[in-house]
Amino acid sequence: MSGDRSVLAPRWAARLSAAAGSGAITVMLVVAGLDSLLLLLVGAAGPAVAAAGVWWALVHTGMVRVLAGALAIAAPAAVVVLYVASGLLWVVLVSLALWSAAVFCGRVALTGAETAPARTPQGALAPPQRPYLIMNPRSGGGKVGRFGLREKAEALGAEVCVLDVARRQDVAALARRAADAGADLLGVAGGDGTQALVAAVAAERDLPFLVVSAGTRNHFALDLGLDRDDPSKCLDALTDGVELRIDLGVINDRVFVNNASFGAYASVVQSPAYRDDKVGTTLRMLPDLLAHRNGPRLAVRAEGVIVEQPQAVLVSNNPYRTDDPAGLGHRDRLDSGVLGVLGVKVDSAAQAAGVLRGPRAPGLARLTAREVVVEADADAIPVGVDGEAVNLPTPVRCRIRPGALRVRVPRDRPGGPRGRPPMDWPRVRRLALTATRRNEGHEK
Repeated sequence: MSGDRSVLAPRWAARLSAAAGSGAITVMLVVAGLDSLLLLLVGAAGPAVAAAGVWWALVHTGMVRVLAGALAIAAPAAVVVLYVASGLLWVVLVSLALWSAAVFCGRVALTGAETAPARTPQGALAPPQRPYLIMNPRSGGGKVGRFGLREKAEALGAEVCVLDVARRQDVAALARRAADAGADLLGVAGGDGTQALVAAVAAERDLPFLVVSAGTRNHFALDLGLDRDDPSKCLDALTDGVELRIDLGVINDRVFVNNASFGAYASVVQSPAYRDDKVGTTLRMLPDLLAHRNGPRLAVRAEGVIVEQPQAVLVSNNPYRTDDPAGLGHRDRLDSGVLGVLGVKVDSAAQAAGVLRGPRAPGLARLTAREVVVEADADAIPVGVDGEAVNLPTPVRCRIRPGALRVRVPRDRPGGPRGRPPMDWPRVRRLALTATRRNEGHEK
Protein backbone atom coordinates (compact mmCIF):
# COMPACT_ATOMS: atom_id res chain seq x y z
CA MET A 1 0.00 0.00 0.00
CA SER A 2 2.78 2.42 0.89
CA GLY A 3 4.45 1.71 -2.49
CA ASP A 4 1.22 2.63 -4.30
CA ARG A 5 0.99 5.88 -2.35
CA SER A 6 4.60 6.77 -3.18
CA VAL A 7 3.83 6.79 -6.91
CA LEU A 8 0.34 8.23 -6.65
CA ALA A 9 1.42 11.88 -6.36
CA PRO A 10 3.78 11.77 -9.38
CA ARG A 11 1.08 10.17 -11.53
CA TRP A 12 -1.54 12.71 -10.59
CA ALA A 13 0.96 15.53 -11.08
CA ALA A 14 1.70 14.15 -14.55
CA ARG A 15 -2.03 14.04 -15.35
CA LEU A 16 -2.50 17.62 -14.16
CA SER A 17 0.51 18.70 -16.20
CA ALA A 18 -0.89 17.09 -19.34
CA ALA A 19 -4.32 18.61 -18.70
CA ALA A 20 -2.94 22.10 -18.11
CA GLY A 21 -0.70 21.91 -21.19
CA SER A 22 -3.61 20.76 -23.33
CA GLY A 23 -5.75 23.52 -21.87
CA ALA A 24 -3.16 26.17 -22.78
CA ILE A 25 -3.16 25.03 -26.41
CA THR A 26 -6.95 24.63 -26.53
CA VAL A 27 -7.60 28.16 -25.26
CA MET A 28 -5.32 29.59 -27.93
CA LEU A 29 -6.86 27.56 -30.77
CA VAL A 30 -10.53 27.86 -29.77
CA VAL A 31 -10.59 31.56 -28.88
CA ALA A 32 -7.89 32.98 -31.13
CA GLY A 33 -8.22 30.52 -34.01
CA LEU A 34 -5.70 31.20 -36.77
CA ASP A 35 -4.61 34.31 -34.90
CA SER A 36 -3.03 32.02 -32.30
CA LEU A 37 -0.11 31.44 -34.66
CA LEU A 38 0.41 35.19 -34.92
CA LEU A 39 0.22 35.48 -31.12
CA LEU A 40 2.98 32.92 -30.74
CA LEU A 41 5.18 34.57 -33.35
CA VAL A 42 4.76 38.01 -31.82
CA GLY A 43 5.32 36.68 -28.32
CA ALA A 44 8.57 35.04 -29.41
CA ALA A 45 9.74 38.05 -31.43
CA GLY A 46 9.40 40.54 -28.55
CA PRO A 47 11.95 38.94 -26.19
CA ALA A 48 14.28 38.19 -29.11
CA VAL A 49 14.30 41.82 -30.22
CA ALA A 50 14.78 42.92 -26.60
CA ALA A 51 17.78 40.59 -26.24
CA ALA A 52 19.26 41.99 -29.45
CA GLY A 53 18.75 45.51 -28.08
CA VAL A 54 20.57 44.60 -24.88
CA TRP A 55 23.48 43.22 -26.92
CA TRP A 56 23.74 46.39 -29.03
CA ALA A 57 23.62 48.48 -25.85
CA LEU A 58 26.50 46.50 -24.36
CA VAL A 59 28.80 46.60 -27.39
CA HIS A 60 28.19 50.24 -28.41
CA THR A 61 28.49 53.61 -26.77
CA GLY A 62 26.89 57.03 -27.21
CA MET A 63 23.64 57.44 -29.11
CA VAL A 64 23.65 53.87 -30.43
CA ARG A 65 23.65 52.61 -26.84
CA VAL A 66 20.75 54.91 -25.94
CA LEU A 67 18.69 53.80 -28.95
CA ALA A 68 19.47 50.14 -28.33
CA GLY A 69 18.41 50.47 -24.68
CA ALA A 70 15.17 52.09 -25.78
CA LEU A 71 14.57 49.21 -28.21
CA ALA A 72 15.13 46.65 -25.45
CA ILE A 73 12.40 48.35 -23.40
CA ALA A 74 10.03 49.11 -26.29
CA ALA A 75 9.97 45.63 -27.84
CA PRO A 76 8.16 43.78 -25.02
CA ALA A 77 5.95 46.83 -24.41
CA ALA A 78 4.91 46.79 -28.08
CA VAL A 79 3.94 43.12 -27.77
CA VAL A 80 1.62 43.89 -24.86
CA VAL A 81 0.08 46.85 -26.72
CA LEU A 82 -0.58 44.65 -29.74
CA TYR A 83 -2.26 42.01 -27.59
CA VAL A 84 -4.45 44.67 -25.93
CA ALA A 85 -5.41 46.25 -29.26
CA SER A 86 -6.46 42.87 -30.66
CA GLY A 87 -8.50 42.05 -27.56
CA LEU A 88 -6.50 38.89 -26.99
CA LEU A 89 -4.44 39.84 -23.96
CA TRP A 90 -6.62 37.76 -21.65
CA VAL A 91 -6.14 34.75 -23.95
CA VAL A 92 -2.38 35.09 -23.72
CA LEU A 93 -2.47 35.49 -19.94
CA VAL A 94 -4.73 32.47 -19.45
CA SER A 95 -2.58 30.36 -21.76
CA LEU A 96 0.59 31.42 -19.98
CA ALA A 97 -0.96 30.61 -16.60
CA LEU A 98 -2.00 27.16 -17.78
CA TRP A 99 1.38 26.53 -19.35
CA SER A 100 3.15 27.59 -16.16
CA ALA A 101 0.94 25.20 -14.23
CA ALA A 102 1.78 22.44 -16.72
CA VAL A 103 5.51 22.98 -16.26
CA PHE A 104 5.19 23.16 -12.46
CA CYS A 105 3.16 19.96 -12.25
CA GLY A 106 5.47 18.25 -14.72
CA ARG A 107 8.49 19.04 -12.56
CA VAL A 108 6.65 17.80 -9.47
CA ALA A 109 5.87 14.55 -11.29
CA LEU A 110 9.45 14.04 -12.43
CA THR A 111 10.90 14.92 -9.03
CA GLY A 112 8.54 12.52 -7.27
CA ALA A 113 9.25 9.74 -9.76
CA GLU A 114 13.00 9.95 -9.24
CA THR A 115 14.62 7.66 -6.74
CA ALA A 116 16.78 9.65 -4.35
CA PRO A 117 20.43 8.57 -4.45
CA ALA A 118 21.78 6.85 -1.38
CA ARG A 119 23.64 9.20 0.93
CA THR A 120 26.75 8.47 2.90
CA PRO A 121 25.76 7.51 6.48
CA GLN A 122 26.40 10.34 8.90
CA GLY A 123 27.44 8.80 12.19
CA ALA A 124 28.11 10.62 15.44
CA LEU A 125 31.46 12.37 15.70
CA ALA A 126 33.41 13.14 18.82
CA PRO A 127 33.73 16.92 19.35
CA PRO A 128 37.13 18.39 18.38
CA GLN A 129 39.48 18.99 21.30
CA ARG A 130 41.39 21.97 19.92
CA PRO A 131 39.35 23.72 17.24
CA TYR A 132 40.87 26.87 15.73
CA LEU A 133 38.69 29.46 13.99
CA ILE A 134 39.73 32.48 11.94
CA MET A 135 37.16 35.30 11.82
CA ASN A 136 37.05 38.34 9.58
CA PRO A 137 35.16 41.12 11.43
CA ARG A 138 34.40 42.95 8.17
CA SER A 139 32.77 40.06 6.34
CA GLY A 140 29.08 40.32 5.66
CA GLY A 141 28.89 43.86 6.99
CA GLY A 142 30.13 42.86 10.44
CA LYS A 143 28.34 39.55 11.09
CA VAL A 144 31.09 38.35 13.41
CA GLY A 145 30.27 41.09 15.92
CA ARG A 146 26.53 41.26 15.24
CA PHE A 147 26.00 37.56 15.98
CA GLY A 148 28.58 37.34 18.77
CA LEU A 149 30.47 34.61 16.90
CA ARG A 150 33.75 34.99 18.78
CA GLU A 151 32.13 34.71 22.20
CA LYS A 152 29.97 31.76 21.20
CA ALA A 153 32.88 29.89 19.63
CA GLU A 154 35.12 30.44 22.65
CA ALA A 155 32.35 29.24 24.95
CA LEU A 156 32.39 26.00 22.96
CA GLY A 157 36.12 25.58 23.52
CA ALA A 158 37.48 27.01 20.28
CA GLU A 159 40.54 29.21 19.95
CA VAL A 160 39.55 32.23 17.87
CA CYS A 161 41.77 34.54 15.83
CA VAL A 162 39.99 37.74 14.82
CA LEU A 163 41.81 39.31 11.87
CA ASP A 164 43.25 42.78 12.28
CA VAL A 165 41.46 44.92 9.68
CA ALA A 166 44.19 47.58 9.90
CA ARG A 167 46.82 45.35 8.30
CA ARG A 168 47.03 42.53 5.80
CA GLN A 169 47.51 39.09 7.33
CA ASP A 170 48.48 35.78 5.76
CA VAL A 171 45.44 33.66 6.57
CA ALA A 172 46.98 30.45 5.24
CA ALA A 173 50.06 30.98 7.42
CA LEU A 174 47.85 31.47 10.49
CA ALA A 175 46.07 28.20 9.74
CA ARG A 176 49.36 26.32 9.27
CA ARG A 177 50.76 27.62 12.56
CA ALA A 178 47.58 26.52 14.33
CA ALA A 179 47.86 23.04 12.79
CA ASP A 180 51.52 22.83 13.82
CA ALA A 181 50.46 23.76 17.38
CA GLY A 182 48.02 20.85 17.55
CA ALA A 183 44.69 22.19 16.24
CA ASP A 184 42.42 19.29 15.28
CA LEU A 185 39.90 21.42 13.32
CA LEU A 186 40.30 24.55 11.23
CA GLY A 187 37.41 26.90 10.55
CA VAL A 188 36.58 30.27 8.99
CA ALA A 189 33.95 32.89 9.60
CA GLY A 190 34.37 35.01 6.50
CA GLY A 191 33.96 35.20 2.76
CA ASP A 192 34.44 32.42 0.23
CA GLY A 193 37.93 33.62 -0.71
CA THR A 194 39.16 33.38 2.90
CA GLN A 195 37.45 30.00 3.27
CA ALA A 196 39.32 28.66 0.24
CA LEU A 197 42.69 29.66 1.70
CA VAL A 198 42.07 27.84 4.98
CA ALA A 199 40.37 24.89 3.24
CA ALA A 200 43.60 24.34 1.30
CA VAL A 201 45.52 24.01 4.57
CA ALA A 202 42.88 21.72 6.08
CA ALA A 203 43.04 19.44 3.03
CA GLU A 204 46.86 19.52 3.13
CA ARG A 205 46.89 18.42 6.79
CA ASP A 206 43.81 16.14 6.49
CA LEU A 207 42.00 18.13 9.19
CA PRO A 208 38.24 18.70 9.35
CA PHE A 209 37.16 22.10 8.10
CA LEU A 210 34.34 24.23 9.55
CA VAL A 211 32.46 26.86 7.54
CA VAL A 212 30.67 29.68 9.38
CA SER A 213 28.35 31.58 7.03
CA ALA A 214 29.54 35.07 7.95
CA GLY A 215 30.23 36.27 4.40
CA THR A 216 28.07 38.41 2.14
CA ARG A 217 26.78 35.87 -0.37
CA ASN A 218 27.86 32.62 1.31
CA HIS A 219 27.68 30.52 -1.86
CA PHE A 220 29.81 27.75 -0.40
CA ALA A 221 27.77 27.66 2.81
CA LEU A 222 24.56 27.49 0.78
CA ASP A 223 25.72 24.45 -1.17
CA LEU A 224 26.76 22.78 2.07
CA GLY A 225 23.20 23.24 3.36
CA LEU A 226 24.20 25.60 6.17
CA ASP A 227 22.05 28.29 7.79
CA ARG A 228 22.88 31.61 6.10
CA ASP A 229 20.46 33.68 8.16
CA ASP A 230 22.06 32.85 11.50
CA PRO A 231 25.79 32.02 11.13
CA SER A 232 26.04 31.16 14.83
CA LYS A 233 24.13 27.93 14.12
CA CYS A 234 27.09 26.73 12.08
CA LEU A 235 29.00 26.48 15.36
CA ASP A 236 26.73 23.60 16.38
CA ALA A 237 29.10 21.44 14.37
CA LEU A 238 31.59 21.75 17.22
CA THR A 239 29.32 19.81 19.57
CA ASP A 240 26.93 17.85 17.33
CA GLY A 241 28.53 17.57 13.93
CA VAL A 242 28.75 15.17 11.01
CA GLU A 243 31.46 14.98 8.40
CA LEU A 244 31.19 15.27 4.63
CA ARG A 245 33.88 14.47 2.08
CA ILE A 246 33.78 16.98 -0.75
CA ASP A 247 35.87 17.97 -3.77
CA LEU A 248 38.18 20.93 -4.16
CA GLY A 249 39.01 22.84 -7.32
CA VAL A 250 42.61 23.77 -8.05
CA ILE A 251 43.65 26.55 -10.44
CA ASN A 252 47.37 26.32 -11.15
CA ASP A 253 48.51 25.80 -7.53
CA ARG A 254 45.66 27.66 -5.78
CA VAL A 255 42.56 26.02 -4.27
CA PHE A 256 39.03 27.28 -4.94
CA VAL A 257 35.82 26.12 -3.31
CA ASN A 258 33.34 27.79 -5.69
CA ASN A 259 34.59 28.92 -9.08
CA ALA A 260 37.17 30.68 -11.23
CA SER A 261 36.01 33.20 -13.84
CA PHE A 262 37.84 34.31 -16.97
CA GLY A 263 37.19 36.87 -19.67
CA ALA A 264 35.09 40.03 -19.60
CA TYR A 265 33.95 39.86 -15.98
CA ALA A 266 37.43 39.10 -14.64
CA SER A 267 38.88 42.00 -16.66
CA VAL A 268 36.24 44.45 -15.45
CA VAL A 269 36.58 43.68 -11.74
CA GLN A 270 40.35 44.12 -11.90
CA SER A 271 40.05 47.68 -13.20
CA PRO A 272 41.21 50.21 -10.56
CA ALA A 273 38.04 52.23 -11.23
CA TYR A 274 35.66 49.31 -10.60
CA ARG A 275 35.56 49.64 -6.81
CA ASP A 276 34.37 53.28 -6.91
CA ASP A 277 32.09 53.07 -9.97
CA LYS A 278 30.99 49.52 -10.71
CA VAL A 279 28.22 50.28 -13.23
CA GLY A 280 30.06 53.05 -15.05
CA THR A 281 33.29 51.03 -15.32
CA THR A 282 31.40 47.98 -16.59
CA LEU A 283 29.54 49.93 -19.27
CA ARG A 284 32.72 51.68 -20.34
CA MET A 285 34.84 48.52 -20.65
CA LEU A 286 32.33 46.00 -22.02
CA PRO A 287 32.13 47.25 -25.64
CA ASP A 288 35.82 46.59 -26.31
CA LEU A 289 35.86 43.36 -24.31
CA LEU A 290 32.78 41.83 -25.94
CA ALA A 291 33.89 42.83 -29.44
CA HIS A 292 37.39 41.39 -28.82
CA ARG A 293 38.98 44.80 -29.38
CA ASN A 294 40.56 44.64 -25.95
CA GLY A 295 41.48 42.03 -23.38
CA PRO A 296 43.01 38.59 -23.93
CA ARG A 297 41.63 36.18 -26.51
CA LEU A 298 40.86 32.92 -24.78
CA ALA A 299 40.68 29.29 -25.84
CA VAL A 300 39.28 26.64 -23.49
CA ARG A 301 40.15 22.95 -23.73
CA ALA A 302 38.17 20.38 -21.76
CA GLU A 303 37.78 16.65 -22.42
CA GLY A 304 38.67 17.01 -26.10
CA VAL A 305 36.31 19.96 -26.64
CA ILE A 306 37.74 23.35 -27.66
CA VAL A 307 35.83 26.61 -27.15
CA GLU A 308 37.49 29.35 -29.21
CA GLN A 309 37.44 33.00 -28.16
CA PRO A 310 34.62 32.99 -25.58
CA GLN A 311 33.91 36.35 -23.98
CA ALA A 312 33.43 34.74 -20.56
CA VAL A 313 34.28 31.40 -18.98
CA LEU A 314 33.30 30.01 -15.59
CA VAL A 315 35.01 26.91 -14.19
CA SER A 316 33.31 25.63 -11.05
CA ASN A 317 34.08 23.10 -8.35
CA ASN A 318 31.28 20.70 -9.43
CA PRO A 319 28.63 21.80 -11.97
CA TYR A 320 26.00 24.40 -11.23
CA ARG A 321 22.33 23.61 -11.61
CA THR A 322 20.78 24.37 -14.98
CA ASP A 323 17.31 25.37 -13.75
CA ASP A 324 18.45 28.76 -12.40
CA PRO A 325 18.88 31.88 -14.54
CA ALA A 326 22.10 31.28 -16.50
CA GLY A 327 22.58 28.17 -14.37
CA LEU A 328 24.70 30.00 -11.83
CA GLY A 329 22.67 29.60 -8.66
CA HIS A 330 23.47 26.40 -6.77
CA ARG A 331 25.28 23.10 -6.94
CA ASP A 332 23.34 20.00 -6.00
CA ARG A 333 26.54 18.10 -5.23
CA LEU A 334 30.07 18.90 -4.15
CA ASP A 335 31.34 15.34 -4.52
CA SER A 336 30.75 14.45 -8.19
CA GLY A 337 34.48 14.47 -8.98
CA VAL A 338 34.21 16.80 -11.98
CA LEU A 339 34.48 20.49 -12.74
CA GLY A 340 31.63 22.39 -14.34
CA VAL A 341 32.47 24.59 -17.34
CA LEU A 342 30.33 27.35 -18.78
CA GLY A 343 31.58 29.27 -21.81
CA VAL A 344 29.73 32.21 -23.35
CA LYS A 345 30.46 33.27 -26.92
CA VAL A 346 28.08 35.82 -28.41
CA ASP A 347 29.31 37.76 -31.44
CA SER A 348 26.08 39.17 -32.86
CA ALA A 349 22.60 40.34 -31.95
CA ALA A 350 21.19 37.14 -33.45
CA GLN A 351 23.32 35.02 -31.14
CA ALA A 352 22.29 37.19 -28.20
CA ALA A 353 18.65 36.48 -29.03
CA GLY A 354 19.48 32.78 -29.31
CA VAL A 355 20.66 32.72 -25.70
CA LEU A 356 16.96 32.82 -24.75
CA ARG A 357 16.83 29.18 -25.79
CA GLY A 358 18.56 28.36 -22.53
CA PRO A 359 21.26 25.74 -21.98
CA ARG A 360 21.05 24.49 -25.58
CA ALA A 361 21.73 27.93 -27.09
CA PRO A 362 24.56 27.92 -29.68
CA GLY A 363 26.40 30.68 -27.81
CA LEU A 364 26.61 28.64 -24.59
CA ALA A 365 28.99 25.78 -24.00
CA ARG A 366 28.28 23.56 -20.98
CA LEU A 367 30.77 20.87 -20.15
CA THR A 368 32.04 18.73 -17.30
CA ALA A 369 35.66 17.67 -17.04
CA ARG A 370 38.32 16.60 -14.58
CA GLU A 371 40.78 19.09 -16.07
CA VAL A 372 40.31 22.35 -17.96
CA VAL A 373 43.04 24.34 -19.70
CA VAL A 374 42.51 28.02 -20.50
CA GLU A 375 44.95 29.42 -23.06
CA ALA A 376 45.33 33.03 -24.16
CA ASP A 377 47.33 35.31 -26.45
CA ALA A 378 48.92 36.89 -23.37
CA ASP A 379 51.55 35.78 -20.87
CA ALA A 380 49.16 36.42 -17.95
CA ILE A 381 45.41 36.95 -17.69
CA PRO A 382 43.03 38.33 -15.06
CA VAL A 383 41.06 35.67 -13.18
CA GLY A 384 38.43 35.89 -10.46
CA VAL A 385 39.05 33.07 -7.96
CA ASP A 386 36.23 32.75 -5.43
CA GLY A 387 35.60 36.47 -5.83
CA GLU A 388 39.27 37.45 -5.44
CA ALA A 389 40.89 39.26 -8.40
CA VAL A 390 44.28 37.79 -9.37
CA ASN A 391 46.56 37.61 -12.42
CA LEU A 392 47.78 34.16 -13.42
CA PRO A 393 50.38 33.04 -15.98
CA THR A 394 49.07 31.17 -19.02
CA PRO A 395 48.17 28.52 -19.78
CA VAL A 396 45.93 28.29 -16.71
CA ARG A 397 45.14 24.74 -15.62
CA CYS A 398 42.10 23.89 -13.52
CA ARG A 399 41.62 20.42 -12.06
CA ILE A 400 39.47 18.67 -9.51
CA ARG A 401 40.65 16.94 -6.35
CA PRO A 402 37.89 14.43 -5.53
CA GLY A 403 37.09 14.03 -1.84
CA ALA A 404 40.05 16.18 -0.81
CA LEU A 405 38.30 18.10 1.98
CA ARG A 406 36.71 16.89 5.20
CA VAL A 407 33.94 19.32 6.12
CA ARG A 408 32.36 19.33 9.59
CA VAL A 409 28.74 20.53 9.47
CA PRO A 410 25.93 20.58 12.05
CA ARG A 411 23.78 17.48 12.10
CA ASP A 412 20.70 19.72 12.20
CA ARG A 413 20.95 22.18 9.31
CA PRO A 414 18.51 23.55 6.70
CA GLY A 415 20.02 21.55 3.85
CA GLY A 416 20.84 22.63 0.32
CA PRO A 417 18.21 23.45 -2.29
CA ARG A 418 16.88 20.30 -3.85
CA GLY A 419 17.67 20.02 -7.50
CA ARG A 420 14.85 19.68 -10.00
CA PRO A 421 15.19 17.35 -12.97
CA PRO A 422 15.10 18.91 -16.44
CA MET A 423 11.65 19.16 -17.98
CA ASP A 424 10.98 16.01 -20.00
CA TRP A 425 7.58 16.16 -21.70
CA PRO A 426 7.70 12.62 -23.18
CA ARG A 427 8.40 11.21 -19.72
CA VAL A 428 5.56 13.22 -18.17
CA ARG A 429 3.25 11.88 -20.86
CA ARG A 430 4.38 8.30 -20.16
CA LEU A 431 3.74 8.77 -16.44
CA ALA A 432 0.20 10.01 -17.12
CA LEU A 433 -0.61 7.25 -19.63
CA THR A 434 0.87 4.51 -17.46
CA ALA A 435 -1.44 5.51 -14.62
CA THR A 436 -4.42 5.40 -16.94
CA ARG A 437 -3.53 2.01 -18.38
CA ARG A 438 -2.96 0.46 -14.97
CA ASN A 439 -6.27 1.81 -13.70
CA GLU A 440 -8.02 0.33 -16.73
CA GLY A 441 -6.31 -3.00 -16.03
CA HIS A 442 -7.58 -3.03 -12.43
CA GLU A 443 -11.09 -2.25 -13.59
CA LYS A 444 -11.08 -5.26 -15.88
